Amino acid sequence: MAVLAALPGLNLFSSPPSNPRIVNEPNPSLPPSPPIPVPRYPNTLKSSKSHQIKTPPPPQSEKQNPALKSVHRRTKYYKPVSDGVIASDGDRSVVIGESGVSYLLPGAPFEFQFSYSETPKDTPLAIREPAFLPFAPPTMPRPWTGKAPLQGSKKKKLIPLFDSFNPPPPGTKGVQHVEMPGPFPLGKFPKEGKTRKEILGEPLTKAEIRMLVKPLLSDNRQVNLGRDGLTHNMLELVHTHWKRQRVCKVRCKGVPTVDMDNVCRHLEEKTWGKIIHRVGGAVYLFRGRNYNYRTRPQYPLMLWKPAAPVYPKLIQEAPEGLTKEEADALRTKGKNLLPICKLAKNGVYINLVKDVRDAFEGSPLVKIDCTGMHASDYKKIGAKLKELVPCVLLSFDEEQILMWRGKDWKSMYPEAPSAAEIHRPDNDTAPCLVGSGMSEDASHGPATKKEISNPRMVSLWKRAMQSRKALLLEEPGLGPDALLERVEAFVAMSQAKEHSYPALVLSSASNATDSSKELTDGNDHYENDLGGDEEFPIEISSVPPGSLPVDLITKQLSSE
Repeated sequence: MAVLAALPGLNLFSSPPSNPRIVNEPNPSLPPSPPIPVPRYPNTLKSSKSHQIKTPPPPQSEKQNPALKSVHRRTKYYKPVSDGVIASDGDRSVVIGESGVSYLLPGAPFEFQFSYSETPKDTPLAIREPAFLPFAPPTMPRPWTGKAPLQGSKKKKLIPLFDSFNPPPPGTKGVQHVEMPGPFPLGKFPKEGKTRKEILGEPLTKAEIRMLVKPLLSDNRQVNLGRDGLTHNMLELVHTHWKRQRVCKVRCKGVPTVDMDNVCRHLEEKTWGKIIHRVGGAVYLFRGRNYNYRTRPQYPLMLWKPAAPVYPKLIQEAPEGLTKEEADALRTKGKNLLPICKLAKNGVYINLVKDVRDAFEGSPLVKIDCTGMHASDYKKIGAKLKELVPCVLLSFDEEQILMWRGKDWKSMYPEAPSAAEIHRPDNDTAPCLVGSGMSEDASHGPATKKEISNPRMVSLWKRAMQSRKALLLEEPGLGPDALLERVEAFVAMSQAKEHSYPALVLSSASNATDSSKELTDGNDHYENDLGGDEEFPIEISSVPPGSLPVDLITKQLSSE
C-alpha cells in the first residue's frame, strides 16, 4: 500500500466515475404513476347519508324529566341535606328522615325505600345525586330517539287477571298452574280479607306446617336475599312466587344474616305474610289461608338503584370514651391479636353476635378476619355489630374488624363474690357453685345454715370465679332444665374466652350439606367405635371409693 501511495497521479480517496446510464429526473418530488388505474365505484348509501345536513331534533313542548339528565354516580356531586322534604313533584316527594332516603307517593301504605332491612339508622349528611324519584312518572313524554314512534297494533291483547278463588281450569292452553287458597279443614271455605289478620286466617297446625314446608326443603325455586337486604322490587317478586305456591322460600346470605330477626320482621310487615319455619339463612314465608293474587297490593317498581347517601364515618380517631393516644395504643395492641373467627364471602353469620359477646368476657379487644370479602360488606357487618353487641369500632385495616368493648361494658354473668358473701350468717341455703366440684345433693342437705370455715377452700372458689372457671348461682331453687341452660351458657362463654374453637360459618348451601354429612359420618364412626363392649372392655378405676376430693368436701360439710 505504501508503494501504491507513492505513485504519481493516483488518488485512492477520489469519487468514482458517474454512471452515464442513469438519467436524473427533472421532478423527483412527484409520486410515480400507478401501474393500474384506481377504479371509480358509485357512492354508497352510507356515505351519501354522511354528507347530508343533519336536522336538529324537534323541540319538546314539556319539561324534560330530571331522571334523563347525564349525572353519573362517579361524578363529584355532593349536596348537604337535612331532615324533611328535599324534592317534590306534586304529590310525589323525596324525604330525608330516620330511615334514610325514602320516597312518598300518593296512596302508598308506607314510605318506599330501596332497602328496608339494610338502611343505617344514622341520618344522612349529604346525597350523591340529584333528588328524584326512581319510579316511572305518571305522564312522561317520549324521549327523542331519532325515529318516529311505531304504530300501535289494531288487535289489543287481553291479559286475563288471575283470581286465586276462581283459577282457570287445569287444561287451559297457555296458562300455568295457579295455586288455590288454603289449606282449610273440612267444612270451611276461603273468605275475602282486607286486613292482614283476615288474610292469614287461623294459625296453622304443626301437621299443616310440615305439609307445606317439606316439599320446599329440596326445591331451588326461591328468592335470593343478598347484601342489599329486602329491596323494594322483592315485594312484587314474593307475590309472584305466591301465585304458584302457598309458601315462598327466601334464602338469605351475606350481611343481612347478622341480624335475622330484623329481616324476618320486615318480611312480615311489608308482605303481610307469616314466617312458619326458619332454619339457618332459609326463611319460609306463608301467604295466608285467604290469600287472593288478584287483590294483592301492587307497588310501582324501581327502574334503577338510587345512589347511597353519605353517612357519618364509622371509624373515628378518638372513639367514645378514649383519647387519640389511647385509641392508637389499642390499635397497636390489636395487630398482634388472634381473630376469633374468619368470615367467608356470602356466608351465614347467625352466631356472630353471640361469639363476639362471649369473646368480650375474656378480652377487651376482639378481632374478626374478613379476608377476601368486599370492603362494603365487612364495613356493614361492623356497623351492625356496633349496634347489636354493642361495642366501639377501632379499625378496618388489613381486612380485619377490630372492636373494643367500651368503658360501660357489663358482663353477662354475675361478678365473683367476696369472702364475706360466701360466709352467710343467715338461714338461707348456700349458693350452688357450677364447676367447683360441689355436688347438688350436698347443697340441698337437711341443714339450713351452712358456713364454710376452711380458708383454703374459700380462696380456691374465689380464684375460680375470678378466672371465669366457676359460676355462682344465686338461685338455689332452679329446676333441672333451667340449671342445664345456665351450665351450657357458662361452658360456651369459657370456650369463647380461651379461643379453643373457631366460629362455624357456612359459605354456601353445598358447604352446609357437606358439613352436615361430615358431622353425621363422624357421629356414626364414633358410635361404631364405642359400640361393642366385647371388643373394648371398660377398665374399672383402681381408686378406692371415698378418696376423691369431692368426697372429702361432702364429708366435711355433712359433719358440720
